[in-house]
Amino acid sequence: MRHERNSGILLHPTSLPGAYGIGDLGPSAYRFIDFLERSGQTLWQMLPLGPTGYGDSPYQTLSAFGGNPMLISPELLVEDDLLNPNEIKTEEFDQTYVAYERVIPYKLKLLKNVYLHFKLRPNHFLAEPFRDFCKKEAAWLEDFVLFFALKSYHDNRPWTDWPKALRMRHPKALAEYAEKLHSELQWYRFVQFLFFRQFEKLHRYAKKHHVKLIGDLPIFVAHDSSDVWSHPEWFKLDNDGNPTVVAGVPPDYFSKTGQRWGNPLFDWKILKKEKYRFWVDRFSHMAEMFDLIRIDHFRGFASYWEIPVIEKTAIYGRWQKGPGMDLFKTLEKAMGRKLPVIAEDLGIITQDVTDLLEALDYPGMAVLQFGFESMQSDDPSAFLPHNLKSNQVVYTGTHDNDTVVGWWSKQPEEVRDFTRRYLNTDANLIHRDMIRAALGTVCSMVLFPMQDLLGLGSESYMNRPGTTGGNWQWRMKDDALDTLLEKDLMKMTRLYGRAVDRRLEKE
Repeated sequence: MRHERNSGILLHPTSLPGAYGIGDLGPSAYRFIDFLERSGQTLWQMLPLGPTGYGDSPYQTLSAFGGNPMLISPELLVEDDLLNPNEIKTEEFDQTYVAYERVIPYKLKLLKNVYLHFKLRPNHFLAEPFRDFCKKEAAWLEDFVLFFALKSYHDNRPWTDWPKALRMRHPKALAEYAEKLHSELQWYRFVQFLFFRQFEKLHRYAKKHHVKLIGDLPIFVAHDSSDVWSHPEWFKLDNDGNPTVVAGVPPDYFSKTGQRWGNPLFDWKILKKEKYRFWVDRFSHMAEMFDLIRIDHFRGFASYWEIPVIEKTAIYGRWQKGPGMDLFKTLEKAMGRKLPVIAEDLGIITQDVTDLLEALDYPGMAVLQFGFESMQSDDPSAFLPHNLKSNQVVYTGTHDNDTVVGWWSKQPEEVRDFTRRYLNTDANLIHRDMIRAALGTVCSMVLFPMQDLLGLGSESYMNRPGTTGGNWQWRMKDDALDTLLEKDLMKMTRLYGRAVDRRLEKE
């Protein structure tokens, strides 16, 4: 079977330009889709969109289902007659990075004002859509809003620090607080309604302009999340609700001591007894939002690294068997189709992971930086262009990599020499050389971070694995998407047969 050839850009919405301190789902997101279409790109990959907690990591979200309120666009709230234009005029925010400590209180105050306006207008045109949303999403939304209201009531402390009756979800205590916090619960529902309204509108626009949205599904969830609080039986926890073992990976490309992520691990035996209900609901939810789903740390479904909670690093963990094929058979049966999945299979890949991926026929990932670092042109497993396969997604780098320009500046001369000879280039525009190399592979899909398209250095990284500060902050400049860049990208995309000719669709 011949795979369709396409390409696109990895850019988290927080990195979009705009006047409100953080990129969002508003006008700049629509302009970005316009740029993608004009430059021949048909894919936009985002990082997870859930509400973030300490450290602002989209991979440590407080819910597997909810949306991040920080991505709600003030301009679109004005369009929906929920705010007056003068209410969104604000102090100057830095345009080069996200200052979360200033953005979060600003956005929350704005959203409180929006809800006050809405409450005073029972005949607002969004009143009925809001009620419909609450009914449709009740399965996850009700636990979500109660968790967030209780968390706010208890000064944002983790749920394991709440009174025992709330930690253990005693029905009487939950009912009492639901009544006491009724107004807050409704506000949290409304904020989620706004997020999903804006996201669905953006998704419709992307489809109209032939752009597929790729979502990112982290395998694990944060311990301090509505999912773990509402269903502790799904996780390996002690009697007080604290993890006994946590997730991570052993030493690999990214870290000599491995990575101790700290997420609680699933109790797969319990989940299997429930026919993987959590995962069926999660995939169904993601499949409504996105056209394709990248599963972060796919290898964890074959086997995962289990770290005793007392260990400070990931070195002293052990491999444990994951749910494997049984989970995916259940998911595909429930959804009635093959899952639209990209499997992130980087790091230490054992035979069980390879076997699972081959059996499912999901495309895995390749990162060109790793291929050129290895310089193993005769090793068929190395991520060099001539080794790649059609049913594979090739990246110049990911959110966990340095930018290509930053990576190049740190390489020893032997790597540089090999790369120059392999790509037949002087490497003066190494970011463009790497994008061209990716586009020219047989891989069905090519993705490159926006930073690589712009030729930015290490100052523009998105995340440094193993570090806790200063990540997830990069933003693109407002004038970055110029006509020259657009035309050059279209030229390269056409050259390698990845630009879709819309005339053929009319035949």
